Amino acid sequence: MRRESWISSVMLRNWWLEFGKMLLRFAIALMAVAALVWLGYQFWRLLWEADPIWASSPVGAVDLMMRYDEVHGWFSGRPVYGGPNAGYPPASFVLLWPLLGWLELSPARWLWAVASAAALVWLIYLLIQDSGAETTLERVFVALIPLALYPTGATIGNGQLIVLLLPALVAALTRLQRQRGWRDDLFAASLMLIALVKPSVSVPFFWILLFVPRTWRPAALVVAGYLALTLFAALFQDSSLIAILREWLAGVSGLASWGGYANLHALLAALQLENWSLPASMFLLVALGAWIYRHREADPWLLLGVTAFVTRFWTYHGWYDDLLILLPMIALFRVAKRSSDERQGVVAGIIFACTLLVMLAPGGLYLLPPPWKTLYVIAQVLVWFVGLIFLLDLTRRDRSEQVKQLRHPIITGG
Repeated sequence: MRRESWISSVMLRNWWLEFGKMLLRFAIALMAVAALVWLGYQFWRLLWEADPIWASSPVGAVDLMMRYDEVHGWFSGRPVYGGPNAGYPPASFVLLWPLLGWLELSPARWLWAVASAAALVWLIYLLIQDSGAETTLERVFVALIPLALYPTGATIGNGQLIVLLLPALVAALTRLQRQRGWRDDLFAASLMLIALVKPSVSVPFFWILLFVPRTWRPAALVVAGYLALTLFAALFQDSSLIAILREWLAGVSGLASWGGYANLHALLAALQLENWSLPASMFLLVALGAWIYRHREADPWLLLGVTAFVTRFWTYHGWYDDLLILLPMIALFRVAKRSSDERQGVVAGIIFACTLLVMLAPGGLYLLPPPWKTLYVIAQVLVWFVGLIFLLDLTRRDRSEQVKQLRHPIITGG
């Protein structure tokens, strides 16, 4: 059976060598069209769409406008918690002020658009660097991946945050295993602090910053910086910090009970076990931390990929936060390109291709009517789970090889 599996893997690899360029060109053309149409529409929504023409039509920059009102309200001394969408902690308003706090709404939308475009360029640069893409064709393909995914456009059109924070996360966490000085630690901590503007996305990645470096200095800098931002933010409110944090936690609990789809909270709500949402999320978060500590010497992209999958599931997320899946996609692409195991590389390539197919713009949630929308989500989540299991197993094998080398070191003669 193993020999037959190896033969089929070799056949698939040979087929790719013969037809891969043609397929890659087709994929690039398809992704370029999807990116051009989808991002063009979503940037229009961000900059110009004001009121829906029809009742079911989406309102452009809807999340940006909520953040805009919250930031201006916060620094003018008005309480912002208590509304249906006030789920951001006090430090986030300080981090958002440079983009939203000093402008009228219309120029703030333009500044947000410029920042989003710059963040996409930065993200593409980082992905091309780390993906293992070798030819110009492969580099163009990798560059188009984030542009052609439906959550990228959804994030931009709504004025959401993940496009802005994702390159900061990648830049901060992919180079932690090298020898570090104060400058490196301060750089990583600063980027991680920026990413914490949306804790539901970035908090699980803090485990990587805590355990992967051979020093706790970056994590300590982040904790100190976040505490300073929180204390500074509290100066602009009449309530005590304890009261503010209680109001924020109450808002987060309410939002988590109904927000998003395809996550742990949504599953528990469907089973009428909403009271278990917080304990279940905390258990999953702690389990992830223990796993990262155990595999802290692994390839950083394997850690990023697994953490991104867990982050997508651990609490409420809208479809714009599906951009998290970009990180395991790049991890799978790296394995497909670099693995010395023929079968492993082929499996990674197949899972990557399936993930790309269910992530292309405009996405089934936007395009398909019921009940096809539900079937699409089920298929998508199944693909995500297969990718998660594959990356978990790959990291386990990687660690096993490291343990074997430690127990039986290679002795070189002199």
